[in-house]
Amino acid sequence: MSSVLAAFFTAFALVFVAELPDKTTISTLVLTTRYRKGAVWTGVAAAFAVHTTVAVAFGSALTLLPEQVVSVIAGIMFGIGAALLLRAGFSKPEESGKDAMRSGPAQTTFLSGAAACFGMIFAAEWGDASQLMMAGLAARYGQPIAVGLGSLAAIAAVTALAVFVGGKLRDRIRPHLLQRAAGFLFAGFAAYAFGAAALA
Repeated sequence: MSSVLAAFFTAFALVFVAELPDKTTISTLVLTTRYRKGAVWTGVAAAFAVHTTVAVAFGSALTLLPEQVVSVIAGIMFGIGAALLLRAGFSKPEESGKDAMRSGPAQTTFLSGAAACFGMIFAAEWGDASQLMMAGLAARYGQPIAVGLGSLAAIAAVTALAVFVGGKLRDRIRPHLLQRAAGFLFAGFAAYAFGAAALA
């Protein structure tokens, strides 16, 4: 029983610390400027659930994924995200004077928002350091379920924090400015991913 708890809490602590400053947290934060907070959390959490399951099930086999292909897919997903964010950020306000960005999340269905967030994070996280860490912890402790649950709990907590902060920023800062900044940030992630693919 002690080894199960040790595996759970070790996985929680390490994954939480690793994911808090990660690009995925930043991505989650800015996704809340485009989609409903519940949809963002659901999509991101679902993507991480898949990655966590794969990590603890197959361990080091994740390193066999073709790095170049993963980078290209991540670049495409971030590029699509940048295009959506910039389009919303530079759109004209509605005739009512209400900021178009502020009404954006309400016009997007929960399912489409969650699916978009799932796809972006799912593509971007293959081979991520935290995923490899989960695989290593599962191998070390021999407790894949405890490691998986601890990792998921940490990811859920970090994602909730990012969604909360993103929601506060959307309410306090001019949405178009935040949307433009988020779009350029995603474009940077896309450029980085394509650069990594070119160098692979």
